[in-house]
Amino acid sequence: MSIKHKQFVLLEKSSNGIAELIINRPEVHNAFDDAVIEQLIQQLEATQEDPDVRALVLRSRGKNFSAGADLAWMKRMANNTHEENRVDAGQLAKLMERLNNHSKPTIALIQGAAYGGAVGLAACCDIVIAAESSAFCLSEVKIGLIPAVISPYVVRAIGERQSRRYFLTAEPFSARQAQQFGLVHEVVDSVEQLDEACDRMTATLQKNSPQGMQAAKQLIYAVSQKEITTEVIDDTARRIADIRVSDEGQEGLSSFLQKRKPNWIQE
Repeated sequence: MSIKHKQFVLLEKSSNGIAELIINRPEVHNAFDDAVIEQLIQQLEATQEDPDVRALVLRSRGKNFSAGADLAWMKRMANNTHEENRVDAGQLAKLMERLNNHSKPTIALIQGAAYGGAVGLAACCDIVIAAESSAFCLSEVKIGLIPAVISPYVVRAIGERQSRRYFLTAEPFSARQAQQFGLVHEVVDSVEQLDEACDRMTATLQKNSPQGMQAAKQLIYAVSQKEITTEVIDDTARRIADIRVSDEGQEGLSSFLQKRKPNWIQE
């Protein structure tokens, strides 16, 4: 099997509707290149409309979540033309957009180092759980670059104030700091506890309406950082009206009133 066609990203589905998207390059600290980016995009698109997938977990094998961009890939890009670099960066931008706008709830599990573009992957996920020992770094300026493609998502996750420091200093910051900044939602004591925390979170998500969660994600995008105008208010009223008359909206209200479990909860 050629390197170009080697499977660096694995998709594993469970019977309970949880899909795991696994970066599998532990020998290079799960650094990503054009092949990894392409495979991540393919798997994100494959799970986007899959009715059997209730939630998507992004994780990696080995000691580190991801060291960011692969050195050999960066060396190749350095020899490319400006236009070739734009096309290449466009693929990374596509990956971030596909992950950020994925229709299913997304959970990132972080162990070890999450550097460079890996911070962007975390910022694009709905829920981030990190081990206490993990570390984050926006390291691009150390090699004369900038975290350009990931910046819209990272700035939204950690805020402009923290970005103005860590984009410029390339200092590592801890899981606890990442939690304070808003990038990480939960910190567990050890890497071994990541699975347990993930199971708790997916169990919580499975109690909720799949359609409701998808609509809730879309609602966040629709109102985030928007001025509260008449158009925004009217849009929110339309959204609640739409979901109230939908099949899952009707089922949810009926089950609540009848004091029974809705039909999306699997026994």
